[in-house]
Amino acid sequence: MTKRTSAKYKIDRRMGENIWGRAKSPVNKRDYGPGQHGQRRKGKLSDFGTQLRAKQKLKGYYGDLTEKQFRRIYSEAERVKGDTGENLIGLLERRLDAVVYRAKFVPTIFAARQFVNHGHVTVNGKRVNIGSYRVKEGDVVAVRDKSRQLALVLEAVGLAERDVPDYIEADHNKMTATFVRTPALGDVPYAVQMEPHLVVEFYAKN
Repeated sequence: MTKRTSAKYKIDRRMGENIWGRAKSPVNKRDYGPGQHGQRRKGKLSDFGTQLRAKQKLKGYYGDLTEKQFRRIYSEAERVKGDTGENLIGLLERRLDAVVYRAKFVPTIFAARQFVNHGHVTVNGKRVNIGSYRVKEGDVVAVRDKSRQLALVLEAVGLAERDVPDYIEADHNKMTATFVRTPALGDVPYAVQMEPHLVVEFYAKN
């Protein structure tokens, strides 16, 4: 098992939820935490614990972002006009690796980051290899010609377990995706409930 795949399943087990809705998630069989004492960790969470868990779940969903990366995005969301939680979701969804994942060019967010890092993706015709690159409304993200027949890409396009959301227009014949608009929380097809307001509460108190 690769480090990335292992990390993905550990996050599911740690959260006790199948946060990407994947059919192979171990949580489908064991909905308790990993490790020797996993089954004994089901106590009631404090307010701090609930907020921390919401933050860890959201961080994990986008490829297990580091605290430094996530805090930077949160700080930016806080500075923008409007609801901080909604702004946070909008900024996360504008990451290039998130758009590649949403467009179903790859099967997982972890694969999306690696796919971008390895130079398989262009934005408006120019190669971009930074997963955190922020796309703008109207930007066209495409899989490079020589990468379109990769097994990873063909597998992802055929996945029935998730659809492309309506804020992205994907053409799987041309392997392009246009980022139409920045989504609100209610637009994002999370497999489990995300609670950005708890993340805002966490950072407000800590």
